Amino acid sequence: MVWSMTGYGRAQQMLHGREITVEMRSVNARYLEYAARLPRNCAFLEEPVKKLVAAQVHRGKVELSLTIQSTTAADASVQINWALAKSYQQALASLAEQLDLKQDMTVTTLTRFPDVLVPVAAPADPEELQADVEVVVQQAIEAFLQMRASEGAKLAADVREKLAAVEMLVGQIEQGSAGRVKAYTERLYARLQELLADRNIEESRILTEAALFADKTAVDEETVRLRSHLAQYREILEMEEPIGRKLDFLTQELNREANTIGSKCQDASMTKLVVTLKSEIEKIREQIQNIE
Repeated sequence: MVWSMTGYGRAQQMLHGREITVEMRSVNARYLEYAARLPRNCAFLEEPVKKLVAAQVHRGKVELSLTIQSTTAADASVQINWALAKSYQQALASLAEQLDLKQDMTVTTLTRFPDVLVPVAAPADPEELQADVEVVVQQAIEAFLQMRASEGAKLAADVREKLAAVEMLVGQIEQGSAGRVKAYTERLYARLQELLADRNIEESRILTEAALFADKTAVDEETVRLRSHLAQYREILEMEEPIGRKLDFLTQELNREANTIGSKCQDASMTKLVVTLKSEIEKIREQIQNIE
């Protein structure tokens, strides 16, 4: 199972006269980064909500917002922020005096300013409220994970396509490498014949040079390791756990083998294959950055 690190989930439920709404969203991150926006009187919920999220989400920058609205008039009241109201009143009086304006301040004028009247919900039973919030948070997490799984399935399908492309390129590199030693030997023999004219050419010397060339340019070990990494990649994609970091490590190994092959290439056709190979590996690397 592959999970994307990009996700969104929302849940809303009416419990004990309160409408509880939870929204979750996430983007890529190296580790789990969690941030929550809770009502001012619900700071005590910070830790239990975080614990609930961290138990089910392992990577990504996760943002959670919680809103609680009482639906019972008896459970709510309005408080006056006297200090703020007096500050507004003094500021308006000073403004009128400095600009020689008529003071026509009213209660309505003051109440239009933000936070002069503050709605306050009646105190709730903390244990009851926590239990209700955890129910809705869990529902939001499930919707969030469902979206992550859906996005992850698309990512996995795309990565598998690119792995097939890499495997095909590895096969082409193996085929090209197999004929290089023979071609080099023939070129060397022809060149020596041209230079030495009628003199005898030592076959043993040509075979020695060909062997040195083969040892210097052989990519058998690299292609074997590439195929092994590709097999591991496919196995990891089937794991029921966070796999992003494992895939990141394997992608680095794929790139390292491709670079080694590139350093051994001495003809344009092989170089072109290696460039294409590295391009496909880079596409895989970009995709797995979004896998948990």
